[in-house]
Amino acid sequence: MFDIERWQEIFDTIRKNKLRTFLTGLSVASGIFILVILLGFGQGMQNGIAHEFEQDASTSVWVWPGMTSMEYKGMNPGRRIQLRNGNFEYWSQAEGEHIDRQSPRLFVQNVSVTYGNEALVYGIHGVASGFQFIENAKMAQGRFINLSDMEGTAKVVVIGDKIRRDVFGHLDTPIGEYIEFSGLPFKIVGVYKELREREEETLYIPLSTAQKVFNGGDRVSNLAYTLPPAENFDQAVAEAVAFKDELRQYLQQAHTVAPEDTSAIQVWSAMEEAKRYYSLTGNIKFFFWFVGICTIIAGVVGVSNIMLIVVKERTREIGIRKALGAKPWSIVGMILHEAIFVTSLSGFLGLILSMGLLEVVGPHVEVDYIMNPSVNLTVALSTVFVLILAGTIAGFFPAWRAANIRVINALRDE
Repeated sequence: MFDIERWQEIFDTIRKNKLRTFLTGLSVASGIFILVILLGFGQGMQNGIAHEFEQDASTSVWVWPGMTSMEYKGMNPGRRIQLRNGNFEYWSQAEGEHIDRQSPRLFVQNVSVTYGNEALVYGIHGVASGFQFIENAKMAQGRFINLSDMEGTAKVVVIGDKIRRDVFGHLDTPIGEYIEFSGLPFKIVGVYKELREREEETLYIPLSTAQKVFNGGDRVSNLAYTLPPAENFDQAVAEAVAFKDELRQYLQQAHTVAPEDTSAIQVWSAMEEAKRYYSLTGNIKFFFWFVGICTIIAGVVGVSNIMLIVVKERTREIGIRKALGAKPWSIVGMILHEAIFVTSLSGFLGLILSMGLLEVVGPHVEVDYIMNPSVNLTVALSTVFVLILAGTIAGFFPAWRAANIRVINALRDE
């Protein structure tokens, strides 16, 4: 039942101790505010990392050749490693059952690109059909490079959506148009989209065409693979690491590279990197929880202190109540009402302000590795209720002390 007189007493007490109550409430509210904001940015980091890894297939493994840094089997350091078609074909046959998608890639250099009288400055990559899925590119129009293009060394090209907008914006579709590569016409057969606009500035042509027409020989710039889905994240990481280590070992043997030479052949696994980033994110979120909880504890201690002051200032009043027959638990309830009121009001105020800030600002936050910081409402509400419980416990001890004050001592208090 709502007791108007009791709540009037609480407001009177708060008014008398308004500065101390304000500072305590501010401490409690700031604790909840800081905790929710930190948890929101922790989730934002997790969202940002997940978004970064969505750009390529999550199980992708990439091989990049470099330069040897040490002597090995009579071979001098400083040799530049050149991957070949034979490396790709051998590994495809040896590990075919462990590979989902695969594609070599050749960066085509020193080729002029024109459309009509307009010169285009975009990168040219020769790839196989599986590269679309490794790069996680979505087709907006037409198709990607296919097996028939590879076998027939077709003069076809797939362009990015940004290129379509910049160069072919005046057309309904660029499909069927021709782009000239050093005077040779290549027919546009598809338009792809990427998560990031800058990833749409590449022209893809069949690898076989790039090697034959532009004097690529059997050279490739790098190798890319995706692995089949695993039952769980840990198993996917273990399979990716095993595949990566075996692939590096094969390439080191094939190119006479010392096993400890890490600069000659670099193999990168998206799953391994994802695990490293997620572990880091987990540690950061734990740190955020620690900081936020410490701030809340400081607020709860403040509630306990102000309740002690309230008890001290109301000692004579408490003595009179007890002399008139007030039960100990009614005294305890009187003090607890104030503790619960301060923590509840401050806690929900901090929650509303922090959730409102995340709701307004969060969707517009898109920096590297931080995207749309937000927090689960259930988690946020749970922290407030835990805070109220902690505030109640913090207020109980001063309340119990008040309930056990001897009447004669209380009446003598000045």
